[in-house]
This record gives sequence, structure tokens and C-alpha cells, in this order.
Amino acid sequence: MKLTTYIITIIAAIILIFNITEIDFEAPLSKNSFPAVATSICAGCTILIVTIIRISIKIKNLVK
Repeated sequence: MKLTTYIITIIAAIILIFNITEIDFEAPLSKNSFPAVATSICAGCTILIVTIIRISIKIKNLVK
């Protein structure tokens, strides 16, 4: 499970970096930039969720 969370985090970070480069910062919610903005937000949420899972596993192991 530990390896899986690191792999998911790396993939999400790559997607996040790629999509940030695709955003037009003059009009970030325009027709062409909106999918990049939405995907960047989703990748950020994925990194946050996986980090929470990793921390909860560490807490579970400490309680045992």
C-alpha cells in the first residue's frame, strides 16, 4: 500500500505540472483553459487525499 500511494502521488504531480503549463493565465476560465484548470484541481485533491491516507496508515501502525 505504501508503494501504491507514492506511485499515485507521483502520477498526480506529473499531471498537475503538465496542466499548469497548459493554463492561459490571462483568461484561466476560458474555453481552452478550463479543462486544464479542472484537471489541476483534481490532481491537487488526489495528492491531498493520498497524503491523508498515508498519514492515517502511520497512525494506525502507531496505535498497534
